[in-house]
Amino acid sequence: MDTLAFYLFWLGSAVVLYTYIGYGIVVYGLAKLKGKPTPIQPLPDADLPEVTLLIAAYNEAPYLETKVHNTLSLDYPTDKLIVKFVTDGSSDNSREVLGKFHNIAVYHQPERRGKIHAVNRVMKYVTTPLVIFCDANTDLNAQAVRNIVRHYQSPDVGGVAGEKRIFKKAKDNASGGGEGLYWKYESFLKKKDSELHSVVGAAGELFSVRTALYETPPENMIIEDFYLSMRIVGQGHRFIYEPEAYATEMASASVEEEWKRKVRISSGAFQAMGMLMYLLNPFRYGIVSFQYFSHRVLRWTLAPLSLVLVFASSLYLAGQGLLVYQLALAAQVFFYAIAFLGYLNRDKEISIKGFFVPYYFSVMNLAVFAGLGRFMRGSQTVLWEKAKRSVVNEP
Repeated sequence: MDTLAFYLFWLGSAVVLYTYIGYGIVVYGLAKLKGKPTPIQPLPDADLPEVTLLIAAYNEAPYLETKVHNTLSLDYPTDKLIVKFVTDGSSDNSREVLGKFHNIAVYHQPERRGKIHAVNRVMKYVTTPLVIFCDANTDLNAQAVRNIVRHYQSPDVGGVAGEKRIFKKAKDNASGGGEGLYWKYESFLKKKDSELHSVVGAAGELFSVRTALYETPPENMIIEDFYLSMRIVGQGHRFIYEPEAYATEMASASVEEEWKRKVRISSGAFQAMGMLMYLLNPFRYGIVSFQYFSHRVLRWTLAPLSLVLVFASSLYLAGQGLLVYQLALAAQVFFYAIAFLGYLNRDKEISIKGFFVPYYFSVMNLAVFAGLGRFMRGSQTVLWEKAKRSVVNEP
C-alpha cells in the first residue's frame, strides 16, 4: 500500500505541475529557442481580400443593436466586408432588431437545431475566401479584421484565432475575477503555442478560417470551434494566434452560470477527443501531438484525476509520519480552504482578483467530472442553456 501511495503521489504531482505550470515553461522555452516570427505587415486596402463576418445569435436581442454598430464601425473597407447574422430558433425579437439594418444579411428559421446547424446552413452562402466567426455578445476592436487577415499572406496558415478578453472591473465576483485571470494565462499559452507551431483549438468568441478549408462539423458537435480548428491543424495547416484581434465580453453573471458553460465544454471535450484521437500519433503529427496532448488532453483527463489521487495519497502517507507528505497535505488543505472561502464569498465583488483563483480552479476541475458524466449519459446536446452574463454596474 505504501508503494502504491508513493507512486500515485509523485506521478500525480508531476502530471498536475506539468499540466498547469510546466507546459507553460516548456512551450515558452521552445518558442524562445525557435526565435520570434517575422512580423507580418497589414495589407494596403487595395490588396485586402473579401471577408465574411458570420455571427450566430440565439435570443441575443439585448446585444444585437450594439453588436451591429460595433461590426459596422470596424476598420475594413465596407465593400469587402460581408456581414451575415443567423438567428435560427430565436424566440425573442432578434429578427426584428436586425431587420432595421439594411447593410447586413439576416438568416432565420423558426426551428432551433443548435448553433452548429445554423452555421453550417449559412456557410453554403459564403463566397468569400475568408470567413470570420464571432459571438453576438462580444465587441471587436476596430483593427480586428485587418489584423486577422494579414496572416493569410502565409500559404501554410489555415486559420487565425483571436483573443478572448473579459471586461475588466475594479472589483469583481468569483466568476469575473477567476475567469479573467484564467483567460490571461490561456492567452499566454496560445501565444506561445502559435510561436512554436500552431494554436491547439480556437475559441468561438473570435476565429477565422479559409473558407475552402471549412469542414462541416457533425450537427451533434458540442464544441464545434475547437473541433473545426483542430481538423484544419490535422490537415497540415497552422492556426495562428493574433492577440491584436480581440473580442471583449462580460464574465458569467455568477459561478453557477459559469458552471453551466464549463460542464458543457467539458462534455464536448470528451466528444471531440474521441473524434480527434488520431492527433495523438506523434509519428505522423509530430509537434502537433505534443502540443495537443500537453495543452488539452491532459487538462481534460489526467490532471483533474491526479488532483484527487495526490490528495488521497498524501493524506495516507502523511499518516505514516513522513514530513514531506505532511507538508504537501498542509499545502493542499490551505489551497482548498482558500477555495472554500471563495465559495462563501463567490457573489461578493472583491478588488483582489487572485483571491478567487483557488475557487475558480477547483470549479473548473470539478466541471470536468460533471462533463464526463453528461458525456457518458449522452445528456449533453447542442441545445444547451446559455450562461447569463454580468452587466456593467460601475462608471
